Amino acid sequence: MPGENLSRDEARERAALLSVDSYDVSLDVRSAVGEGQAEPRTFRSVTTIRFRCNEPGASSFADLVAPGVTAVTLNGKDLDPGEVFDGVRIALEDLAAENELVVDAQCAYSRTGEGLHRFVDPEDGEVYLYTQYEPADSRRVFANFEQPDLKAPFRFEVRAPEEWTVWSNGAGELADGVWRFAETKPISTYITCVVAGPYHYVTDHYTRTLPDGTTLEIPLGAMCRKGLAPYFDADDVFLVTRQGLDFFHDHFDYPYPFGKYDQAFVPEYNLGAMENPGLVTFREEYIFRGKVTQASYEARANVILHEMAHMWFGDLVTMVWWDDLWLKESFADFMGTFANVGATRFTNAWTTFANRRKAWAYRADQLPSTHPITADIRDLQDAKLNFDGITYAKGASVLKQLVAYVGQDAFLEGARRYFKRNAYGNTRLGDLLSVLEETSGRDMGAWSRKWLQTAGVNSLTPQVLLAADGRIEELAVVQEAAESHPELRPHRVAVGLYRRTAEGALERYARAEADVDGPRTVIADLAGAEAPELVLVNDDDLTYCKIRFDDASLAALRDHLGDLTDPLARALCWSALWNLTRDALLPARDFVGLVLRFASRESDIGVLQMLHAWAESALVHYVAPESREAAGRRLAEGALRELREAEPGSEHQLAWARFFASTAADEADLRLLGDLLSGTAVIDGLDVDQELRWAFLEPLAAHGVADEAALAAELMRDDTASGKRHQVRCLAARPSAAVKAQAWAQVVESQALSNALVEATIAGFAQSSQRDLLAPYARKYFEVIARIWEDRSIQIGMDVVRGLYPAFQDRPETLEATDAWLAAHADAPAALRRLVLEARDDLARTLRGQECDARAVTG
Repeated sequence: MPGENLSRDEARERAALLSVDSYDVSLDVRSAVGEGQAEPRTFRSVTTIRFRCNEPGASSFADLVAPGVTAVTLNGKDLDPGEVFDGVRIALEDLAAENELVVDAQCAYSRTGEGLHRFVDPEDGEVYLYTQYEPADSRRVFANFEQPDLKAPFRFEVRAPEEWTVWSNGAGELADGVWRFAETKPISTYITCVVAGPYHYVTDHYTRTLPDGTTLEIPLGAMCRKGLAPYFDADDVFLVTRQGLDFFHDHFDYPYPFGKYDQAFVPEYNLGAMENPGLVTFREEYIFRGKVTQASYEARANVILHEMAHMWFGDLVTMVWWDDLWLKESFADFMGTFANVGATRFTNAWTTFANRRKAWAYRADQLPSTHPITADIRDLQDAKLNFDGITYAKGASVLKQLVAYVGQDAFLEGARRYFKRNAYGNTRLGDLLSVLEETSGRDMGAWSRKWLQTAGVNSLTPQVLLAADGRIEELAVVQEAAESHPELRPHRVAVGLYRRTAEGALERYARAEADVDGPRTVIADLAGAEAPELVLVNDDDLTYCKIRFDDASLAALRDHLGDLTDPLARALCWSALWNLTRDALLPARDFVGLVLRFASRESDIGVLQMLHAWAESALVHYVAPESREAAGRRLAEGALRELREAEPGSEHQLAWARFFASTAADEADLRLLGDLLSGTAVIDGLDVDQELRWAFLEPLAAHGVADEAALAAELMRDDTASGKRHQVRCLAARPSAAVKAQAWAQVVESQALSNALVEATIAGFAQSSQRDLLAPYARKYFEVIARIWEDRSIQIGMDVVRGLYPAFQDRPETLEATDAWLAAHADAPAALRRLVLEARDDLARTLRGQECDARAVTG
C-alpha cells in the first residue's frame, strides 16, 4: 500500500510541468468470464496519452498499478517495461514539448471494490463489472496522470463478451464487436467510469427548454443486476432524477453539461455512490428487496440529488488537490438536502439532516483527528480518510450557516458565477470566496478563517434571567469551545421560546434571530417575553453547534419532550440530548429512559430510527457494565410493547420490529423471534419478508439459537448475493471460540474474501454480547494491524483496522494497550495512526460515559 502513495508536493510538481490534451483508453474485458484462469485474473488495457511538457528534456512519471506491462512507447520510441515500470509508476525521461505515451498493460480485476471490480452472482453465475476510482484507483485500470488538476477529454473503447452491454461516461455504440464511446468533456481521471455485464437496463428521458429557447434533451438510464430486477423501482429513481434536474437548472443557470445521465446500482460497492459524469454508480442496497420505511426512500433520494449536484460542484468545476475536497463534497451534501426539500416529496429532509447527518459531523469533529473543513492533505492516504463527517456533514452544515449569513439569493448567484468562470477547470478556496464576496458584500475572508480553516465544534447554552413579574429580564447565549480547539465563531442563530398550551402541547411562542459572537451574546429582542419552559438555541438549525440547555429547559424536556409539536425542534432536542450523553453530561440510562418514554410519540420515521440506533449505542457503550443487563431488558420490553401497539402494517411497526430484534437477548424474546420466523407466532400487520427474516436470524445466531444448519437452510430460501452476505454475517456472529477463530483467520490471514464479505464477516464477528469470547483478540489486533496496512488495499485496511478494534473490551487496559502500540509505532503511516487514535478516543469516551452512568446510581 505505501508504495502506491502520491504526495501533494509530487502532484504540484507534475502539474507545473505537464498539461494533458487527451486520453484514448482501450480495454478488453472478455477475460472476465470463463474458468481456469490463473490469479490474479487480468484484462488488457492499452492507453494513449497526448500531453505537453513545459520544460522539454525534463523527467516525470505516469501512474499505473498493474501486475505487468507488455509495452511502453514514448514519442515513437519503445521503452523497456522492466526498466521504466516499478509496479506503480512509469518513468518518463527526456520529455519533448509535445508527447505521446502508449502503454499496453495487463491490469488485475478487483475483489476489493477499487479499480475494475469483478463480481460473480451466486444466484445465476453471471459476471458483472464496474469501476470505482476515487481518490486514485483509475491507475488500476489504465495508465494516467492520477491527480484531479490534470484534466483531459477521454475516449474509451471496450471489448466485452458478446452478450454483454457496456456503458461509460459518454454515449456508446457497438460496432464490429467493440463498444466505442463519445469523447468526454475535460474531466479528472477519478470520475471516469466503465460498467459492463448483463445488467437489467431501463430508460427514460428528460426535456427542458433553456432560456435561449433551445431544447435540452438528456437520455436517462438506470440499471441493476438481473437478480434485483423484480425489486427495481426505476420509476421512482427517474422521478427524483427529473425533479433534481429541474431544481438544479432553476437554481444554477448552467445546463447539465455531460450529455446522457445513467445511474448504475452495482454489487459489493464500498461507497454510497460516486458522481461519475454521465454514469453515476450507487451501492445496490438502494434497491430494496423488502419493506423499508420512508426514511430509506428519502435517503436514496438524497444520494441521487447529492451525486447530481456533483455534476456542477466537482465534475464541471473540480478542486486542484484534495485539500479542497469540501468544494465538492460539502456542497453536494448541502445541495442534496436543499434539493430534496425544494423539489421532491421529502419536504422534511432538513429534520433528517439535523438529526442524522450532523450527528456524524459532531462525532468526527471531536476526534483527535479532527481537521478544518479545508484540510491539510499531504498524500493520497490522507485524502482517502478525509471522506469523513467533517468534509461532508460539517461542511454542509457550515454552508447552511453561510446561506443564513449572506442570504440564499447571494449564495446561489455566487454559485452561478463560480460555474461560468471555472467551467472544466480546477479551483481553490479563494476562487469561491471571491464570487461570494461579490454577490453578498460580506467579508468572506474573515468568515472563512473562522469556519473553514479552524477545527472543533462550539457549544451554545442559554442563560435566562427573569424579572420580578416573571418575564425575561435578559436572555443571553454563552458560547464555549474545547481547550484543544478554542476558536469561538460567529453564529447566525434563531432562539426559540417554548411553553405548553392549555391542551398540553409544547409550542414555540417567541423567536428571535441574532448574530452570536464571542463568549456571551445578549438576545435583546427577547427581553420582556413571558417566561419560557424551554429555550431552544439554534432553533430551525441555522448554524453548526452543540446545543446545550439551562436547568429549567432540561427539566422540561425530561417531562415533556414528547409534547413538542414541531418535528424539527424535537429532532434538535433529541440530538442535543444524545450529545450530552456522549459527552458524559447525561447518564446513559437517562437517555435510554427518555427514548422508552417518548420515542413512541415520534412522528418522523427517520428520527425514530435514529433514536433506536442511539439507544442501542447508549446501552452497548455508555451504560455502566453492572447495569447493562437490566437496561437492556428494559429496552427489549419497551421495543416489544411498542411493536405490539404500533399500527398494523405501518412503517413505525417495521422500525420497532427491527429494534426489538436488535435488543432481544433473553429466552422469551429469542423464542418469539423464532416463532415469527416459523409462522407459529403472528403480529397483526407485520410482514416477515426475506430481509426481516435475516434481521431476526442474526440475534438468534449470536445467542446460539440458530446454528449453521439453520443458516444454510435460510440461504437456500434466499440463494442470492444479498442472502450470501447475510448468511456470512450470521455465521460469524455465532457464540463459539472456533467460529471466532475461523472468522478472524478469514479476514486477517487470508485474502480470499471479497470486500463485501470482509465487511459482513467483521460485522458478525464483533458482537457486543460476546465480550468474553472476543477478549483474546485484543492482543492479536495490535500484533497484526501494521502488517494488514502494509499488505492490503487501503479500503480493506480501513475496514479491518476500524472493524476489529477491541471496542467491546471497554476497560483501561485496552486504552493502555492502544497507547503502547502508538508509542511503539511512531513511524507508522499517518493514516493508520489516525484510525487507531480515533478508535482510542471512542473507547476513552465510552469509559467516561460509563463513569457518568455509574455515578448517577451511587449518587
